Amino acid sequence: MNLDEIRVDIDALDSQLIDLLEKRMHLVSQVATFKKMTGGRVLDNTRELIILEKVASHVQEPIFEETIVNTFKDILKNSRQYQEQALKN
Repeated sequence: MNLDEIRVDIDALDSQLIDLLEKRMHLVSQVATFKKMTGGRVLDNTRELIILEKVASHVQEPIFEETIVNTFKDILKNSRQYQEQALKN
């Protein structure tokens, strides 16, 4: 496999990731609406720790665990930022 073929595969996976992230953000939007209606807080440390532990336990290649967990930390951070904006509106 050459570099161009690898990049084609990466591009295909990126498209799938975008679709999944958009679906996730639709759910995050629903969470924000619920929290707005109930006065809930954006940050739930316990929930985030559970998510990150679950992510770490699902990684099959130990060499990728730190990177994948850090990626999810970024996803959670951006989800919180989105919720904070949604709660202001």
